[in-house]
Amino acid sequence: MRCDEIEYEVLGDDIQVVEITLDPDETVIAEAGVMNYMEDGIHFEAKMGDGSKPKQGFFSKLGAVGKRVLTGESLFMTHFTNEAKGRRKVAFAAPYPGRIIPLDLREHDEYILCEKGAFLCAAFGTEVGIAFQKKLGAGLFGGEGFILQKLEGDGMAFLHAGGSIIERDLRDGEILKLDTGCLVAMEETVEYDIERAGSLKSMFFGGEGLFLATCEGPGRIWIQTLPFSRLCDRIIANAPSVGGAATGEGSVLGGIGRLFGGD
Repeated sequence: MRCDEIEYEVLGDDIQVVEITLDPDETVIAEAGVMNYMEDGIHFEAKMGDGSKPKQGFFSKLGAVGKRVLTGESLFMTHFTNEAKGRRKVAFAAPYPGRIIPLDLREHDEYILCEKGAFLCAAFGTEVGIAFQKKLGAGLFGGEGFILQKLEGDGMAFLHAGGSIIERDLRDGEILKLDTGCLVAMEETVEYDIERAGSLKSMFFGGEGLFLATCEGPGRIWIQTLPFSRLCDRIIANAPSVGGAATGEGSVLGGIGRLFGGD
């Protein structure tokens, strides 16, 4: 195997954490700021790149970092290594409510595409890169943007998505239409594109956005029921401090309470 062989357990229900057990000298890589807790003996270090190519030169590493900037991720990844003599545990959780998707990359031809921001952590040896959309329209108007993250390797990788997770196995030629922000990940064999959401009236007044994503099989896709952007929009719309309307606070008492509370 190119990747470290790690053991894991997903804990929790709606706000989950993945607890990874490392043998001595095993390493797991993670996005900056997602570590939840770790046992004594785990050493962590921020490094440029994912470490999947140890002989990679400085300028190659710099190019990989530049690609991460395009996806909006941190310049560095954190490497957690078990330096103790026995097995030790380290846990990771995303900063917003949702569920964790464990993926054995060997079961997906060692290649998965995911939306930027979905990657949580992976076994050391996993290559975390970017993939440009082949179709310009899908890149410009799709919820994932022009760039997707790609995960390559033969070990475990973990994604995070909002709400609940739905897996769909699409048959050859089968097409599924969905909200552009709801697509979390897909196998390489899936064809991804966007289309206009019906008539002009439906596009502007239907509440489903201007475009829909279309996924054509064969291949597996992962769908999230609550995209983080949708959650943010609802919070902002109901936040009085930014001009939103406060709702569900007990009518008049909610406003009076804010007056006495200094808000």
